[in-house]
Amino acid sequence: MPDRQLAVFPAYRDNPYLNLMLLAPRARGWHVLESLRLEVLEQHLGRLRTGDVFHMHWTAPIVQRADDDLDTARTRLDRFRTAVDAARGRGAALVWTVHNILPHDARHLELEVELNRYLAGVADAVHVMNAETVTAVAPHYAIDPAWVVHIPHPSYQGVYPGSMTRDDARASFDLGPDDHAVLAFGQMRPYKGLDVLVDAVRRLPADQRPVLLLAGRTSEDDRAEIDRLLGDDLRAVREHDHVDDVDVQRWFRAADTAVFPYRRVLNSGSLHLAASFGVPAVLPDEAHLRAEFGDEGWIRWFDTGDAAGSLAGVLGAVGDGAVGDGAVGDGAVGDGAVGDGAVGDGAVGDGAVGDGAVGDGAVGDGAVGDGWRAGAARSATEFSRRLAPFARSRQYAELLDAVSAETSATASHR
Repeated sequence: MPDRQLAVFPAYRDNPYLNLMLLAPRARGWHVLESLRLEVLEQHLGRLRTGDVFHMHWTAPIVQRADDDLDTARTRLDRFRTAVDAARGRGAALVWTVHNILPHDARHLELEVELNRYLAGVADAVHVMNAETVTAVAPHYAIDPAWVVHIPHPSYQGVYPGSMTRDDARASFDLGPDDHAVLAFGQMRPYKGLDVLVDAVRRLPADQRPVLLLAGRTSEDDRAEIDRLLGDDLRAVREHDHVDDVDVQRWFRAADTAVFPYRRVLNSGSLHLAASFGVPAVLPDEAHLRAEFGDEGWIRWFDTGDAAGSLAGVLGAVGDGAVGDGAVGDGAVGDGAVGDGAVGDGAVGDGAVGDGAVGDGAVGDGAVGDGWRAGAARSATEFSRRLAPFARSRQYAELLDAVSAETSATASHR
């Protein structure tokens, strides 16, 4: 069907997930209307008609803006509902992706729950990336399983440049061959549990402590807190700003283990980024995460009931098997697979997808030393290939086509 419109909110142009998922819909002719502000979204929703789709992603911009008091947030929620109801009344469909159980650091929690309940009640399809999402959100709001569509989070296989060798990456951080490098990658905020990670590392004997690699945007307040946490007795390499696309490989190539000490998480793009570079990971042992990733040999778990103590035990165990030279082969992620500035915190580049995105030798022969990590890097890369981003984007395009066709058919029988 020509001239179908897809309104996307909030459309963060520096978000790699959104940019990847929109590739197939754009190729199928969907005209994408992107907005970040409620005022612009209202205009876009006013243009939608039968066969068009509104896709709601993260809910925080509606009622969780930092400077909004409760009355202002309530007004914004009412405006949002009015605009969505009007668009649906004209035959537009609504798709909602549940990215989080609730927004992190929610200010107006009751309004947030009300918003989520509204979306769950009126959506024509609820897209989940974690198959256990319905159970995970149940303490706060109900989602009818009949409307749920499970499309897993895509990997970033074949997206980021991958020309840097492991030796060069580690040398750039002054890492020695016996250093165990633990990476925490992505925006650094309190809910991501950096205090737990630091506490865990500090519990290890001084000669067994890993080097912390910390990379991601950080507010001034959070950076000051991280400075305090680290003190002067831990070795850490830090980048508190946006990591350029071409430099992402350096952090993951250098890392032996990626750690995600989140206090609460439903989905994590950084986990899939680690897999795309063949880096083993450590996750909190939450039921919905265990259900989704419990069979993955490249993931280890720490007990959230004793987070720091359990994580220290995991880090001590995985650190015993030192990673050999060239843990991940040069071809793990294709060189410039998506055009210039492929994906980082930044957008997908303007260029077309490059040839040979993933090299055959994603994990080098005999790359990893003794212990758990001997097969974990290869297992991570295999996982990443199973969730190749362009296949997930096609699934998403098929979902849009289906809800568009259904609303069009319903309108024709009125």
